[in-house]
Amino acid sequence: MQVVCLDLEGVLIPEIWIAFAQRTGIQAFTRTTRDEPDYNVLMRYRLDLLRQHGLKLKDIQDVIAGMAPMEGARDFLDDLRARFQVIILSDTFYEFADPMMRQLGRPTLFCHRLEIDAEGYVGDYKLRQPDQKRHAVNALKGLNFQVIAAGDSYNDTGMLQAADAGFFIHPPPGIVAQFPQFPVNSSYAELKASIDGAAERLRRDSAS
Repeated sequence: MQVVCLDLEGVLIPEIWIAFAQRTGIQAFTRTTRDEPDYNVLMRYRLDLLRQHGLKLKDIQDVIAGMAPMEGARDFLDDLRARFQVIILSDTFYEFADPMMRQLGRPTLFCHRLEIDAEGYVGDYKLRQPDQKRHAVNALKGLNFQVIAAGDSYNDTGMLQAADAGFFIHPPPGIVAQFPQFPVNSSYAELKASIDGAAERLRRDSAS
């Protein structure tokens, strides 16, 4: 059996924090996992910015409510789900993700949670598990699944390394230079072909 694991932001939906930066006009929120490999450093930076500017969870959710998946994402995902089991492994938060999950047909999502204080501010965040993408892939492999994974950022490289086959889709050049072992795809059509090719190779290898 084969499972496809996909990142969410930058792969199926636009980057939430970049959209939030555009709505608020606060350029500092454009910093993402494409820029900062240490997720804890990045999140502490974001939480400090939110408090500094008096922005609450509802302000972020209002932006997300007006967002839509990337063009072609739903069709790409539906095609994969017709042929594979698919799990979204994301470092976003359940408090953010629901509008996007609804538009994508409610795929299975593993992500994290936020802690909200009595005034509605984001006080802290709780990881489901540190390095959760890599651990999820390893757990699936431990259940005798073959895993094919795709992502675009530093925080995806752990799951790509752990997977039986890993791919980038429209990553920034700096990350490609650091991780040249992962083939780069520039469209859903290319990624679909890469996934299908990897799936066939893995089936042949397991049968031999």
